[in-house]
Amino acid sequence: MALDLGFLVGKKTPPLVGLDISTSGVKLVELTETGKNEFRLERFATEPLPRGAVVDGNIENIDQVSEAVRRVWKKSGTRARLVAIGMPPASVITKKIILPGGLSEDELEVQVESEANQYIPFALDEVSLDFDVVGPAQNAPEDVEVLLAATRKEKVEDRVAVAEAAGLKPMVMDIESYAARAAIDRITAQLPKGGEGQIVALFQIGAQVTHFSVLLDGQTIYEREQPFGGNQLTQDIVRSYGLSFEEAEAKKKAGDLPDGYEQEMLRPFMENAALEVTRAMQFFFTSTPYTHIDQIFMAGGCAIIPGLVELVAERAKISTSVVSPFKGMQLAANVREKQLRAEAPAYLVACGLAMRRFD
Repeated sequence: MALDLGFLVGKKTPPLVGLDISTSGVKLVELTETGKNEFRLERFATEPLPRGAVVDGNIENIDQVSEAVRRVWKKSGTRARLVAIGMPPASVITKKIILPGGLSEDELEVQVESEANQYIPFALDEVSLDFDVVGPAQNAPEDVEVLLAATRKEKVEDRVAVAEAAGLKPMVMDIESYAARAAIDRITAQLPKGGEGQIVALFQIGAQVTHFSVLLDGQTIYEREQPFGGNQLTQDIVRSYGLSFEEAEAKKKAGDLPDGYEQEMLRPFMENAALEVTRAMQFFFTSTPYTHIDQIFMAGGCAIIPGLVELVAERAKISTSVVSPFKGMQLAANVREKQLRAEAPAYLVACGLAMRRFD
């Protein structure tokens, strides 16, 4: 289930591109539909952000971020100016509530607003609020389960300002973890028996944060964020070799570092990453009734570090693979396959956002 934060909802008129704004950069994806739930990847592009432009999901420098958005849009070659943008999960409050069935849209809105007062620690006029009817309530079929989502208005306005300054028009605002789940649902459907009954753990290792979620039959049953990411390795490189952060990041990506780097820095970082993964799963087992995980998917920029997936699989004793959100999609003629293979795991959120075009 995907969720619009409705203050931006317009008709999802095609074409619409997914725009993922993270700490390290901006990613863009454009898809077209070739059949029911079948897609072709038309374009994908990424543009790095200067350090400090986005911190903890907050846009600190609108000019720098909008300039990066302008560049990524141009680089991609798309002509679509309508965009779906993600909000970091930490900045959105979500709550499932039960309401009487049979209410009109207006009556639902009134009920949701009165319920929202209990759960949101801000004045309602400072908040952008939306809701989505999930379906009949489990224990009372005459009632409906409604998902409520709220975020501070200024956080939305910053993202809107960035897109508009780059000449684009935001049409959909989604939660990044929901967008990632939309992309992952396509992949789990390709598992044996369509992934039915499979408990799937998804680790997205970003620049600053690792987002961990556990999915079962299309529902998120657990999620948490851990302060661990690729920037820690970059900082080690900065300290050891006296480089600027930007130089260290570029050399890390290009594999252009002195001989001792792999043993002294990369290997300990990978060990740490594997430890974070096993620790997160222990938290999951001790705080839920679940006792096993069937499959681990790794995503994010760090997922493609050679040997990391094998190390995680060895430590966790669970089948582990790097996930490409574009698996099973057709590729447009201009898509560079080699580049796509190297970068795909970092595009999970952008791909999920681009899929909103077809809701």
